[in-house]
This record gives sequence, structure tokens and C-alpha cells, in this order.
Amino acid sequence: MSFSKIFGGKKKEQAPSTGEAIQRLRQTEEMLNKKQDFLEKKITEELKTARNKGTKDKRAALNALKRKKRLEKQLQQIDGTLSTIEFQREALENANTNSEVLKTMGYAAKALKNAHQHLDVDDVHDLMDDISESMDVSNEISEAISTQPAFDTVDEDELLAELEELEQEELDEKLLDVGPSVSDRLPDVPSEAPAHREKAKKVDDDDDMAELAAWAS
Repeated sequence: MSFSKIFGGKKKEQAPSTGEAIQRLRQTEEMLNKKQDFLEKKITEELKTARNKGTKDKRAALNALKRKKRLEKQLQQIDGTLSTIEFQREALENANTNSEVLKTMGYAAKALKNAHQHLDVDDVHDLMDDISESMDVSNEISEAISTQPAFDTVDEDELLAELEELEQEELDEKLLDVGPSVSDRLPDVPSEAPAHREKAKKVDDDDDMAELAAWAS
């Protein structure tokens, strides 16, 4: 057993949070900026004193310049310190941002896991299959409803034949409406025409017989 455990060693100091550290650094930066302003004013005063004393009081002028040199060195050191603090503060701010982002992502991951814990991949696939099947049935019903019934279909050739028949009937009716037929408008043939035709036929027969007798003699 170590002496620190027996007599009670110094407790390990708890690390500050990034927010606390950033706040402390900002306070330090503010203090150093004020110190810079003070040093710059002092440097201006010492430079003014050196000019005023000049060759009249060399010792006082030289001492003023020495103090100005020391002040400038302090100012330079503060500039370096401020640069280091600024770099450290920015690093902490970035770390704090990353920490907050990670916390938010972890919170979202837990919420997503909680949302999915009651879901099963197989159940989701089954649900999607049911939806797809329902959509297919719905499409079939829509097509069946939109299809023209069989009893409403008519043979087009049959309709054309009926149309032609109607047109012919209309044409016949127009012909009947014109007036007497052509035969009714022709002049009457004389009654003696048949006797004349019989006489002409007898003359032709006699000529044929005479020609036949001449050929035979």
C-alpha cells in the first residue's frame, strides 16, 4: 500500500469542461489586450520624455529609452502569448463544436434505433408485397370498369349494309316521285305493224327458194 493512500494523497483535480476553459482563455485575452494598451501608452510617454530631454539631460533621455526598450520587449512577449492563447481557444472551440456535433449525432442515432426497434425487415418486405398486390388488384378493377361492355359492341359491316339498304329505299322513293315511267311516255305502235312484218318475212322466204332452185338446175 502506497504512502499516498495511507496519509491521503492530493486528489486529482477534475478537468474543466471545454466551455469553462474557453471562457477562461477569453478572460485572459481581454486582460492581455488591456495590458497591451497600457504598454503602448507607456512606450509613447517614454519616447516623448527622451525627445524632450535630448542632449540637455542625456542620462534622463537614455533611461527613458531603456524603459521604452523593456516595455517593447514586454509588448512583444504579450503578442506571442496572445497568439498562443488565440490558437488554444480556437482549438477548444473546434473541439467543443465537434463534441456537440457528436452528441447530437449520438442522440439522433438513439432515436433512429428506437424508431426501428419495433420494425422487422421481413415485415417491411411483406408489407411492400401486400401494397404491390393491392395496387395490381386496383389496376385490374380500374381496367375492368373502363372496358366497354360486350353487349354494347355492334358489327360495323352489318351497320354499313343497313345504311346501303336505307339509301336504296330512298333512291327508289325518289324515282317513284319523278312521274310516269318512260314506257308510258312512248307513242303507241300502230296495230298493223305485225301484218307488215309477216309480209316482209314471206318475201324474204320466196327469194331464198328461188335462189336455191337456180343453184340446183
